[in-house]
Amino acid sequence: MTKTGPQQPAAVPADTPQHRHHPQHPQHPHPAAPSAIGARTVREAASATAPAAAPEGTALEGTAPEGAQSDPPGSASTGSGTAAAAAPELTRRRRAGLLLTLILGGLTALPPLSIDMYLPALPEVGGALHIPAAGAQLTLTACLVGLAVGQLVAGPMSDRFGRRRPLLVGMGCYILASLACALAPTAATLTGFRLAQGLAGAAGVVIARAVVRDLYDGLAMARFFSTLMLISGTAPVLAPVLGAQVLRFTDWRGVFCILAGIGLLLVLVVLRKLPETLPAARRHKGGLPDALRTMRGLLADRVFSGYLLASSLAFAALFSYVAASPFVVQEIYGASPQTFSLLFMVNSLGLVAFGQLNGKVLVGRVSLDRVLAFGLCMVGAATVALLMMTTGVFGHAGLAPLATALCVLMSGMGLIMPNANSQALMRTPHAAGSASALLGTSQFLVGAVASPLVGVAGEQTAVPMALVQFGAVALAALAFVALCRPWRVRD
Repeated sequence: MTKTGPQQPAAVPADTPQHRHHPQHPQHPHPAAPSAIGARTVREAASATAPAAAPEGTALEGTAPEGAQSDPPGSASTGSGTAAAAAPELTRRRRAGLLLTLILGGLTALPPLSIDMYLPALPEVGGALHIPAAGAQLTLTACLVGLAVGQLVAGPMSDRFGRRRPLLVGMGCYILASLACALAPTAATLTGFRLAQGLAGAAGVVIARAVVRDLYDGLAMARFFSTLMLISGTAPVLAPVLGAQVLRFTDWRGVFCILAGIGLLLVLVVLRKLPETLPAARRHKGGLPDALRTMRGLLADRVFSGYLLASSLAFAALFSYVAASPFVVQEIYGASPQTFSLLFMVNSLGLVAFGQLNGKVLVGRVSLDRVLAFGLCMVGAATVALLMMTTGVFGHAGLAPLATALCVLMSGMGLIMPNANSQALMRTPHAAGSASALLGTSQFLVGAVASPLVGVAGEQTAVPMALVQFGAVALAALAFVALCRPWRVRD
C-alpha cells in the first residue's frame, strides 16, 4: 500500500484523464510548465500536471480533471487523511484556473471593448470634431485595421521573446494610445491614434490565444476556449451599455480614459499573476524573415489552412450580422432601439450558452470535428432560412421568425469558433504565436471585407445580409470538407 501523508500527493489512478491518450488528438511533447515569474497559485496549478501530455485534462482548468476528485474503492490513495490533504490543493487549482480565465478573458475582451464601447459616442464625436458620420465611422475602421494588422506583429514577437514582454509592451502602448485618443484635437489625429490603439491592443488577444496553446492541448484546449467565450461573448453586449453610462457623466473623451484604465488594470494583473508560459528553449531565434517563413509554412499546411478558412468565413457571417442587424431590425421591421438591444443580447447569450455546451458537455464525448461540422450545418440551415425569408419565397416573414433564425446563427458560432481555433492551434505547437496571429488577422480582415457588402443595396432590404451570410457559411463548409477532410485520420 502506498504511504500517504501531508507531504505526498494522492496517487492518480491509471485510468484518469492524465494517463489516458485520446486517439483522435495526438500528444505533443512540448513542455508547458510556466517559469517562476508568475504568481504562486498559478505556478503550482500549472506544474501539478503536464498539460501538453494530457489532452483531456490540465491542472490549470477551472475545475479538477475528471477522475481526480475521488478515488476508486481499494486504490492506494483512499483514506480520510489523503482526502483532507488533497482538498486545499484542489481549491488552489480551481482558484488558479479561475484567475487564468479572468486574465486571458480580459485580454480577449479588449477588441470588443475598444470597438463597441465607443459606438454610443460616434454621433457626439462627429459633432465635437465637425466631421460627417462617414468621418466618425472612419475612426472605428482605423481601430479594426489596427487590430487585424497588429496581430501579425505581436504573434511572431511573442514566439521570439516570450509571451510576457511583448504583452506588457503592447498593453503599455495601448494605455498611451487610449490617452492620446482622449486628448486628440482633430479628426485626423483621432483616426491616427485609433489605429495605434488597435495595433497595440492586438497584442492582448493574439498572445492570450498563444498562452492557451502553451498550457493546454487536445480536448482541454477546446474546453478552455469555450470557457473564454463567457467573457469574450458577453463583452460586445456590455460594452455599448457601459459606454452609454460613461456618456451620462462625461463626453466621448471619457470613454477613452476608461479604456486606458482597463488597460492599466490588465497590465498590473499580468505583472503580478501571469507567468511566462514559453520557456527560452522553445523560442524562435530568427528575425522577420524567419517569422515570414514560419507563417508561409503554416499556410502551406493544408489542414491548418482549412480550419483557418472555416473560422474566418464563419466570422464573416457573424460580422455581417453585427453590421446589418441594426438597420434590418429597426429600419425594415420597425423595432425600437430597446427591442433591438434585447434581441442583440439574446443572440449573444445564445453564442455564450452554446459555447458552454461545447466545453462542458460535448468536448470529450464527441469529436471536435463532428461538433464543428454540426455547428456549420446549424448555421447553414439558419442562413438558408434567412435567405428564404428576406427574398419572400413564402411571403412576408415577421420579426419573430427572422429573430429566431438570427439566434440560431449566433448560437451555432459557439460550436464553430472554439473548435476550429483549437484544431488549428493543435497543428502548431512549435509556433503558437504566429498561428494565433494568422487566425486573428484572417478573421478580422475577412469580417471587415464582408461587413460593407451587407449595405450594397441600401438600408431597405435584408437580402444582401442573408446572401453574404449564406455565401460565407457555404465557403466555410467547403473549406472544412475539402482541406481538413475530417473523415480521414491525420498525423
